Amino acid sequence: MAKKKQKAKDDNLMAQNRKARHDYNILQTYEAGVALTGTEIKSVRARRLNLKDGFAQIRNGEAYLMNVHISEYAQGNQFNHDPLRNRKLLLHKQEMKRLANDTQSKGITIVPLKVYLKHGYAKVLLGVAEGKREYDKRETIKRRDQERQISRVLKHYK
Repeated sequence: MAKKKQKAKDDNLMAQNRKARHDYNILQTYEAGVALTGTEIKSVRARRLNLKDGFAQIRNGEAYLMNVHISEYAQGNQFNHDPLRNRKLLLHKQEMKRLANDTQSKGITIVPLKVYLKHGYAKVLLGVAEGKREYDKRETIKRRDQERQISRVLKHYK
């Protein structure tokens, strides 16, 4: 039964930014809705989006998702959307204020980690992130390799 729940959760995942966890230390996460047009949500459901270079920004008390590429819908016509347009994020006022205060610090940014569907609506998981140095990245890779090696050895003793 647990496998069915996991599979259903994976089915709702539309895109994931794996590079973000490599390049940044994620300090805190927030779930936000995304204001999309009709052709954009159809492209998202077809998993035709890229979060790699995306980031979020607070301007005039409103949050926007920038530089996230959602491909044009194949069956769209002249009313198709611009793939790189800025999309409004739907957050509570307190969350926006908290995010604005967090990003005032130097080296702190907001990156999209995942886009998924929840109750039919597109949601984005935002991470308040601090950039990693090159030696931090190497340390993370080293630690992950050591944990893999330990799990392999322990697997043989079970």
